[in-house]
Amino acid sequence: MRTLRVVGLHEDGKSIVCEDPASRTRFLLPADERLRAAARGDITRLGQIEIELESQMRPREIQARIRAGESVEQVASSAGVSVQRVERFAYPVLLERSRTAELAQRAHPVREDGPDVQTLGEVVAHSFGVRGHDYSQATWDSWKGDDGRWVVVLQWKAGRSDNRAHWAFSPGAHGGTVTALDENAEVLLDPNAYRAPRTVRALDPARDAEFQPTLDSVEPERAELPSAEPDPDDDTREIPRVPTDPDEDAAAGQPRPKAKKNHPIVPSWEDVLLGVRSQRG
Repeated sequence: MRTLRVVGLHEDGKSIVCEDPASRTRFLLPADERLRAAARGDITRLGQIEIELESQMRPREIQARIRAGESVEQVASSAGVSVQRVERFAYPVLLERSRTAELAQRAHPVREDGPDVQTLGEVVAHSFGVRGHDYSQATWDSWKGDDGRWVVVLQWKAGRSDNRAHWAFSPGAHGGTVTALDENAEVLLDPNAYRAPRTVRALDPARDAEFQPTLDSVEPERAELPSAEPDPDDDTREIPRVPTDPDEDAAAGQPRPKAKKNHPIVPSWEDVLLGVRSQRG
């Protein structure tokens, strides 16, 4: 056992700084009631303090709180005991939670027409692939609710957001079943509901998120263009004029004359009497 020497009071005013003279390694020792009792040599008071701490958080209560989903650090902080004390009793329960989460991934999601053939893990892995998420970075956990049912949770990051999905797990034959408890869980069970966007949409609520079309969007109907076929009975249409002079089209601002309509020429009276044809256009 190494001997430490007291260096002084830590800046927080609640801990004693100790140092290993050989390695110069420093340690913090909480300046609590136990330290004061030990400094006085009050063995009786030390025993009383240990009993009080144990009565505040018994092993069975520690395990019950860990099984209900609390972390070791949360239990230690709320009970005012060391993390090491909680870990001694929490370890078997943490293994139970991890094992239950593994079993839930082999369970079958409940659909409207009955349990799915695929397992929860297979369906979720496919959904992650469709959405481009990294399934290897997702973590599974479970806890037991007040009603005695196990709840399995999947946690993952997408961009800068932390996401969670919860299912109720019912162990049973052929792996048991799971039922979605929130919207994220329902969406992950229906990969076909996802359609990749054609353009990137803003996922940050702080930004202006403009509507972007997706594969589910209906394209606006194109306006019907007027038919290019002319009406053969329309004598008012304009016939393009072929210029005889190449410089004729260079004159700006000169409107094109309309072609004369193809009407029959009626002979004049003198043409009829004299039998000649006047030079009329």
